[in-house]
Amino acid sequence: MPRTRLHIAGTYSAESVLELDRDKARYLSRVLRLQVGDSLLVFDGEGNEYAATISGISRSSATLRVGHKTVAQTESRLRVHLVQGISRGERMDFVVQKATELGVKRITPVLTDYGVVKLDAMRAEKRRDHWQKVAASACEQSGRLRLPLIDRPVSLKSWLGSKPGRVDTQLILKPGAATPLARIDAPKTKVCVLIGPEGGLSDVEYEDVEIAGFEPVSLGPRILRTETAAVAALAILQSRWGDLGESEPG
Repeated sequence: MPRTRLHIAGTYSAESVLELDRDKARYLSRVLRLQVGDSLLVFDGEGNEYAATISGISRSSATLRVGHKTVAQTESRLRVHLVQGISRGERMDFVVQKATELGVKRITPVLTDYGVVKLDAMRAEKRRDHWQKVAASACEQSGRLRLPLIDRPVSLKSWLGSKPGRVDTQLILKPGAATPLARIDAPKTKVCVLIGPEGGLSDVEYEDVEIAGFEPVSLGPRILRTETAAVAALAILQSRWGDLGESEPG
């Protein structure tokens, strides 16, 4: 049975004592039914993971004693930046969860012309906080040691005007595009893939994106839902140039 993994942000090392907040304590005690002396793994989201033991627990508090540092290789060699048109509710949560499991390094949620989600500054920050928790949970489940960077939601137009440089492969999923995603050349450094929300992108947005250097690619003859397209595209990229399908080391 896999050992429980728990994301705890911050700096700690072997022999540290960690005091958990109420939510994490309730999760360990009431959901997992763990007790004093039980073991688990804790990771900081920055690449460090440690064995730990529960030294005290109740319904509202828990204390962990950190043990030895573990060695795990769960991060993909392929650097993928997903720029995702924001979709409604659980669809966007699904994309963040599955993108995290599939090894994405960065997620930029963007607001688009046909997108049905509208966010002011306060709601945008709350949504990012929520997505960060979704990503942390996906890391706990999948064995990842590093949380993906999740940017604050911005309009697609604003992002195109300030997008990071040094990306040799930039792709936009577009129904009917002549080039299948599986046939692009191998990325040299990292790949940035842009996926529209439900309803897709407008003609003006497709034009702006292609002017910005993105190559249109397709996922075959069928039009996929935005959340399905994200999983399919990331799986293809990781299968061809990442670590999907590789056997576990050792």
